[in-house]
Amino acid sequence: MKNKIDHFAVGAETLEQGEEALRAMLGIDIPRGGKHAAMSTHNCVVQAGNDSFLELISIDPDAPAPGRARWFTLDDPETQTRLHARPRALCWVVGTDDLDRIVAESPVDLGEVVHFTRGERTWRLTVPADGSLPEGGLLPAFIEWSPGPHPSAGMQDLGLALSEVRLSHPDPQRIETIARTLRIDHLASVVEGPLGLSFALDTPTGRVVLD
Repeated sequence: MKNKIDHFAVGAETLEQGEEALRAMLGIDIPRGGKHAAMSTHNCVVQAGNDSFLELISIDPDAPAPGRARWFTLDDPETQTRLHARPRALCWVVGTDDLDRIVAESPVDLGEVVHFTRGERTWRLTVPADGSLPEGGLLPAFIEWSPGPHPSAGMQDLGLALSEVRLSHPDPQRIETIARTLRIDHLASVVEGPLGLSFALDTPTGRVVLD
C-alpha cells in the first residue's frame, strides 16, 4: 500500500480574502483552480513539491446549496468564525492506492467514500456525511485518483514546498497509534498541546507556518 501526502487545504471566508492573505504570507499569487459542483465550493491551487499541492478553498457564493454538508467543516459555525478572522489550515489529504482497505481497517470512522468528477478527472474521497473531520482535522481525508498523471503535474510551480504537517493533541500517543494503524505515521509529526493542525512551507522568502 502506497500512502503519501496528496494535498493540504487552507480555508478562507472568501477566495479573495485567502488570496490576499497568502500573497502577503507566502510571497506568491496562487492561481485560481475550479469549482466543485457537488460541494458548492471553489479553490486556488499550486504545486507544493513531491507531487503534492496546496489548495485554498472557500464556499462558492455563486453556487446553489449543495444539499449536503460541505467538506472540510466549511458549514460549521465555529469554522466560519475562525475563517472570518483569517485563512486557516483545515485538512490534509493522503493519497492511497487502496482506499477501500484504508476505510475497512481504520480504527476511527473516516466517513463515506464519495465519487467525484470534474472534467476528465475522477477521484474517490472519504467525506463524513455531517461535514466533520476525523479527530478535528488531525487525521486526514484519504483520496484515490483515477489512473493518470497527478493533478499537481498541471499546476504552476511557484517555488513552494511543503516541509512538515504538524499535529498537536493533548494525548499525542493516541494520535500516533491511529496514524500507525493507518500507515501514515511517517507523513506527519505529532506533538503534545492543544488540538491544532499546521503546515510548514518553504517559500521563495523563507519558512512560513500556516495554522
